[in-house]
Parts: sequence; C-alpha cells; structure tokens
Amino acid sequence: MARKGFQQQLTELRENVLYMSEIVLERMRMGLRALAEKNQSLAREVIEGDHEINEIYLELEQDCIDLFALQQPVAGDLRFIAASFKIITDLERVADLATNLGDYTLQASRDMYPDVDIQGIGSEVVEMVEEAMDAYAEEDSDACFDINERDDEVDALCERASSIVVRDLIETEMDSDSSDSEIEIFMAEVSRLLLTIRDLERVGDHAVNIAARTLYMVENSDELIY
Repeated sequence: MARKGFQQQLTELRENVLYMSEIVLERMRMGLRALAEKNQSLAREVIEGDHEINEIYLELEQDCIDLFALQQPVAGDLRFIAASFKIITDLERVADLATNLGDYTLQASRDMYPDVDIQGIGSEVVEMVEEAMDAYAEEDSDACFDINERDDEVDALCERASSIVVRDLIETEMDSDSSDSEIEIFMAEVSRLLLTIRDLERVGDHAVNIAARTLYMVENSDELIY
C-alpha cells in the first residue's frame, strides 16, 4: 500500500507540473498579445498573475523535497523527481519573462522596427516550451533532441533581429533640433526592443533546459545538460 501511495504521488506531481506549464504558457501568450496590441490592461493582468505562479512553484518545490526526504526514491523515480524539480524552476523563470513583456508593454510609447518580427519569435519559443512539456509528459527522448536543434534556429532569428536594431541605431542621426527628451525616448524604445528579443531568446533556452532534464529523466543521459 505504501508503494502504491508513492506511485500516486509521482503521478500527481507530473500532473501538477503540467498544470503549471499550462498557466505559464498562457501568461506568455497574454504577454505577447499585450505587447502586440499595446494593451496595458492585459499587461497588468500578466504582471499581477505572477504571484499565482510563484505560489504554485513553491508548492511543487515542497512536494519534490518531501518526496526526496520521506520516500528516498531510487533509479528512475529519483531521476523523475529531480527532473521535475529542475523543470518547475525553468517554468517559473519563463513566467518571469512573461512578466517582463507586461512591463515592456507599459513602457512602450510607439511601434519601432516593423522588420523585427517579435510576434514570430514569440510564437516559436512558446511552441518550443509546449513541445518540451509534451516530451516530459510522454517521456519522448527523440523530441528532446528536436527541441535542442530548433533552438539554433531561434538563436539565429534573435541575432538577426538584434542586428537590425543595432545597425539602425548606428546609422541613425538624430536631428539637431531633437530635444533631450526625444533622444531619451528613442533610446529607451531601442533598449526595450533589444531586451524583448533577449528575453524571448531566454524562453527558448528554458525550453532546451526542460528537454535536457526530460532526456535525463527518460534515458539517464546528460547529453543535453550544459
């Protein structure tokens, strides 16, 4: 009976990790939509919702600690709990990056650089996290390698986007009549866009981390762990 109870706890842990991922992914989608629409109300909803995710994270962290301490798992069960512990940390950080998108929305004053496809990059990294969590749910080691390879494409997109912004910044000559406040606003918008690109790239990195921990969980392989 004790062993049956332990296996039920493991099942519930997996379900709760997946539940957390659904909420985090929805926050990312909301953050991207807020940014695209300059929707400050939606942005505030994302920011205020971060507290809920932090609470879920702390509860799951405690569940993992209790399983380590009280059940003393071995072999595959130990790897599963350890991987889940790491994955919820990555999910919590993705949620923080979604909150950043909300902050950037509140700071934005105008659209800049239409050639920079923020929404396209955002869709790519959200899909990466989705696929990483599917791999975790289904214990799909092949998908873990696919996600790792996909990250190279996202890195290239982010590098290209940043290059467009930086190149334009170098080539831009502010009008001699521009006021200090106008220059300050322009530089703030450039900085915000570069930070947005950086944060989306980090979401992709967290997807790879989730895939790496899943591969470790399934095959006891640290091949993708940096």
